[in-house]
Amino acid sequence: EAAVQEFGPAQVGQSFGPTWETCWFKVELSIPLAWAGREVHFIWESNGEGMVWRDGQPVQGLTKEGEKTSYILTRSLKESEPHSLTLYVELACNGLFGAGTGSMIAPPDPDRRVILSKAELVVFNRDVYELLVDLEILLDMAQLLGEENQRSFQALYTANQMVNVCDVTDPSTFPAARDLAAAIFSQRNGESQHTIHAMGHCHIDSAWLWPYEETIRKCARSWVTVVHLMEHNPQLTFACSQGALGLIPVLWQAQQFQWVQSCYPGLYARIQDFVAKGQFIPVGGTWVEMDGNLPSGESMVRQFLQGQRFFQEQFGRICSEFWLPDTFGYSAQLPQLMRGCGIQRFLTQKLSWNLVNSFPHHTFFWEGIDGSQVLTHFPPGDSYGMHGRVEEMLKTVKNNKDKGRVNHSAFLFGFGDGGGGPTQKMLDRMKRMSNTDGLPRVQMSTPDQLFSVLEKESSQLCTWVGELFLELHNGTYTTQAQIKKGNRECERILHDVELLSTLAVAQDPAFQYPASQLQQLWRLLLLNQFHDVLPGSCIQLVVEDALQYYTEIRRAGGQLQEEAVQSLCRDLLQPEARSTQSTLVLNTLSWERTEVISRPGPDGTETLALVTVPSMGYALVQEPLVPPRPVAVRKQEDDSITMENGVIAVCLDTMGHLTSLQLLDSGRESVPDGCYANQFALFDDVPLYWDAWDVMDYHLETRKPVTTLLKPLEITQAGGLRGSVKFSLQVGKSSTLTQEVILDAGCPYLRFLTQVEWKEAHKFLKVEFPVQVRSTNATYEIQFGHLQRPTHWNTSWDWARFEVWAHKWMDLSEHGFGVALLNDCKYGASAHRNILSLSL
Repeated sequence: EAAVQEFGPAQVGQSFGPTWETCWFKVELSIPLAWAGREVHFIWESNGEGMVWRDGQPVQGLTKEGEKTSYILTRSLKESEPHSLTLYVELACNGLFGAGTGSMIAPPDPDRRVILSKAELVVFNRDVYELLVDLEILLDMAQLLGEENQRSFQALYTANQMVNVCDVTDPSTFPAARDLAAAIFSQRNGESQHTIHAMGHCHIDSAWLWPYEETIRKCARSWVTVVHLMEHNPQLTFACSQGALGLIPVLWQAQQFQWVQSCYPGLYARIQDFVAKGQFIPVGGTWVEMDGNLPSGESMVRQFLQGQRFFQEQFGRICSEFWLPDTFGYSAQLPQLMRGCGIQRFLTQKLSWNLVNSFPHHTFFWEGIDGSQVLTHFPPGDSYGMHGRVEEMLKTVKNNKDKGRVNHSAFLFGFGDGGGGPTQKMLDRMKRMSNTDGLPRVQMSTPDQLFSVLEKESSQLCTWVGELFLELHNGTYTTQAQIKKGNRECERILHDVELLSTLAVAQDPAFQYPASQLQQLWRLLLLNQFHDVLPGSCIQLVVEDALQYYTEIRRAGGQLQEEAVQSLCRDLLQPEARSTQSTLVLNTLSWERTEVISRPGPDGTETLALVTVPSMGYALVQEPLVPPRPVAVRKQEDDSITMENGVIAVCLDTMGHLTSLQLLDSGRESVPDGCYANQFALFDDVPLYWDAWDVMDYHLETRKPVTTLLKPLEITQAGGLRGSVKFSLQVGKSSTLTQEVILDAGCPYLRFLTQVEWKEAHKFLKVEFPVQVRSTNATYEIQFGHLQRPTHWNTSWDWARFEVWAHKWMDLSEHGFGVALLNDCKYGASAHRNILSLSL
């Protein structure tokens, strides 16, 4: 498509844009005949991301930030080779990390321009390059091994000899200088030396500082470069027991594979070839690299199901390792889910970012809430974007917290986050360190080889029980409230569609179960659970895409739900089968429910009815139930309002504070004397750096109760089947909060319908419920289970969890009594002493 366009002249120094635009360049090259026998490169430098196309196929990514600015035209120009050729360069007007101005995580500058700074045809001197890599390794050894290590002096003196021997004007002196370096590199390690398993790595965020669409091109740019490297590094020879192995880039996320399959079929076919050869290894097992905390249990299962199914269909194998290096904590339920999906090995490194406590292990068994265990490894270099330098190798050994228990560790090299991947120089560095005395043994490896040897060494490993809580980025449980709401609602919608469709097909085999539509909707939802989308740590363009996907899931899910109900309840929905007063009510939960519902009356107005519907079933309601005890709503002399339904009794003051909450059977008061529940509080939110990610512990020192009343408490429904009251507050300088508090007949809980028009910056809104319960632990719902966390801050591990995540409920209970706080779209929470707090 680009090749048939009209092209105009372009100059070095010219700028192109604006942000997110794409520019195509037609590059006509003519290699001088005098360069016969020489290695010829095409050099391209800009502050945008580029890709070279040749003969209609992508062949090389070009990203200055990823140290990839040259495309090798020929390694030794032959007379028979074409000396004139045409290339196309596709230039994205954004950098490796988007287009932020002044800071990487600043909002993108929509008018940023990309400058073409270099476009050249050059002769590459391979001998000089090899000499420079030799000297780099030797000088790093001299500097980093320390004065007490004789190898540092041997490396220094060798480098000095090389400088003396080498005459830069006489290439015939280069071999002798290289021989000196080779002598050092060939001096071998002892058998006890630590072994580093090097694996090429290319972490690509599916969306972050760039939109989803740009990620598709990032995948192509990065992966075509990896494939190009493989073609020229099929076997890297090491003098070590592992023998010769090829470059192993580790890639994950089935979604990204699907993108490349659809948009770059030629590249995808090449990738499949290298997968078959065992060099290009799909790991991870999930549809995307999802957030490790917020997706529901069913969503996490679907992440594995969709990911493993894709890998099985496309590559003939499922993943045996779960690879999740960059998400913001790891649910205690993950080990059980992994084992259920055929995975017994786990790799991450994110806990190295802990702000308070240093995690005590790099290799250990991780035990989930049911006792399931997985072998877990954190690369001791605390990174998934190494460059193959001496300093990184030494850090990997020195930093390893399980010395003596295991003698092997992972080393993931390649530019990441924005893509990029490994470079030839990284490989050439590690080639010199494969088995060199004074340095750890470095071998190209695979995830399976690493974990296999760790399993053999695992008898002395320690076990960590429970969640892997990241002591950072606690704000991601709350950031971008609409995304959090969309995720929870769409999880519920897809659950209901599947349940109702299953019941429909069980009743009527002619009903077509919407398998393909559901898979498409699930994959949209799973995509939005990527670890920078669901947490809200992405740019506005991504937020807009995500909200659009939720809208599509709601629309299509609602349609599928309607089709299932029409089939399931066809007879009941016939006009002759229904009286004008009957209402079809469905219950998609697994217990019988008796609740007050709102239904359209004969005159079009909404009327209330108390109904009972069986578990995972439906009922045609004609005569609503009569409540055993109607709701009584009374206004008191001090303008406070009480509501009672025979189960619980509550009192709210004019500000909407809950001053009393009693469970009538027990006579137990839940709100402590002198305290207010349903208390809104505003906190300053000025983190150290990661604005959308973090809320720091010191925000708790800035608490300001919300006290500005806009509309005092008033009765909106006077009782009977339902009582309700309503009030409005001003929050901060320009935000408003309106809340309706509802008590239904026979209902054992109080409902709060809260709407906030949020216009504050660097503020954090919470609602607090002090309760008359004493317990050293609070209980939080997680995926398919629950988890207890301390309500005290005895240790640094306790107070580092000043803000935690939960799903639909949190509970503080003592023997015989407790109070639970439920929600339908929130995840951030805390329980300190006797105060339950929900982050809004």
